[in-house]
Amino acid sequence: MIYLLEDDDSIRDLVLYTLQSQGMEARGFERPSAFWKAVAERIPSLVLLDIMLPEEDGISVLKTLRSSARTCRLPVIMLTAKGTEYDKVLGLDAGADDYLAKPFGMMELLSRIRALLRRTERDADTYHCGVLTVDQIRHIVTVNSQEVALTQKEFEVLCLLLKNRGQVLSRERLIEDVWGYAFTGESRTVDVHVRTLRQKLGEAGAYIETVRGYGYKISRES
Repeated sequence: MIYLLEDDDSIRDLVLYTLQSQGMEARGFERPSAFWKAVAERIPSLVLLDIMLPEEDGISVLKTLRSSARTCRLPVIMLTAKGTEYDKVLGLDAGADDYLAKPFGMMELLSRIRALLRRTERDADTYHCGVLTVDQIRHIVTVNSQEVALTQKEFEVLCLLLKNRGQVLSRERLIEDVWGYAFTGESRTVDVHVRTLRQKLGEAGAYIETVRGYGYKISRES
């Protein structure tokens, strides 16, 4: 899920249409108050953030995101009519991951988004997926900020699915990578662990999708 905070209706509609036409789930917000309400309910995969906004400016929004443990590592691209070097430095120093001055092309925007998502997923020690957060270093899993106790194998299955988010992982792949032995055609071990994992994750368990006859995946749009 990508959130776009942009008060210009024409730009917001065009960006949302472009993202959704490329298979990306996206929501747009005109005002920071609506954006903050959505963030409280679900943390997105990436934020596109304008600077000149009603209620509070984008730099203030960015600083608030960076000051919260829940959103401090959330990827943010600034989209703004302010294109001077000073304004770019101001946005980057405030914690933006990238900066795109208006007017910008939709193909360049898509390229920047995909590159940032790839870089974030490759380097992340923590995964964010909707209401689910997984800290690989500390082995902590939370759903709606409530810690969930998982077995080691359940944790490894979840991390592997998140690491390969958007891809379908076969039962064979899960057996070999998590359990460390060759797949023999017996999928019950994987299926039982995924079933108990879903139960423990509660509402976040719905993020794990079954691909009938093959395996499991966590959608990139979750």
